[in-house]
Amino acid sequence: MRRLSTLSREDKLLIQGLPAFVVLVLAAWVIWRLTADLGDVEARLLTWSNILELTWQHLQIVLICTVLVLALAVPCGVLLTRSRAAFLSPLVTGIANAGQAAPVIGVIVLLALVLGFGLWTAVLALTLYAFLPVLANTVAGLRGVDRGTVEAARGMGMSPTQVLMRVELPVAMPVIMAGARTALVLLVGAAAFATFIDAGGLGLLVQTGIIMFRYSILVSGAILVALLALLVEWAGRVMELLLRPRGLV
Repeated sequence: MRRLSTLSREDKLLIQGLPAFVVLVLAAWVIWRLTADLGDVEARLLTWSNILELTWQHLQIVLICTVLVLALAVPCGVLLTRSRAAFLSPLVTGIANAGQAAPVIGVIVLLALVLGFGLWTAVLALTLYAFLPVLANTVAGLRGVDRGTVEAARGMGMSPTQVLMRVELPVAMPVIMAGARTALVLLVGAAAFATFIDAGGLGLLVQTGIIMFRYSILVSGAILVALLALLVEWAGRVMELLLRPRGLV
């Protein structure tokens, strides 16, 4: 509660208002689903069991990609801020920029043609797509740490590893978490394309709605993906708040 009281008005509105908005819109969609006169196709695709299964598939893709992105991008960002590997920074950043500049649907389809269809091809494509925000924010956060603070820690007898873990990473955490939150929201939206290579997810509703001109299915899929993205945005902001060092709140 103390941390919440120190937030700006905008952050308080987002943290308190986003879940309420998601619940409100979801409740409205549930009421529509319960009262709508649906055809056979709509009724079959919009069953509660199917919605839950597609949502779980979508979340599974997002969670796996998030773990891989954080496990790869944060250590890579740390490495690029060390003096011995700083010369690699332009090369790695350039490759990451190229990966995100490419249309995600193109990357998914091309990898599927090479590696085959399925979940893990989608995971690889989306991990490459979301790599840059976390990498860039890790590098920016660590480079933004006051050098006087780092030198003071070294003067206290801390080893380079201790300085990194106890000083640099905690101070850079808000910036790193902002990159992770951006990557999460990107992943939720981009994961809708996974359905094109038989990886499942809520994108199946959008795809079916477009192909069969069933706008109730199309809009339902779009609403559910959007609400999931908002919920992930909210969760990311809460985690950013919890992981922020107390002295920076």
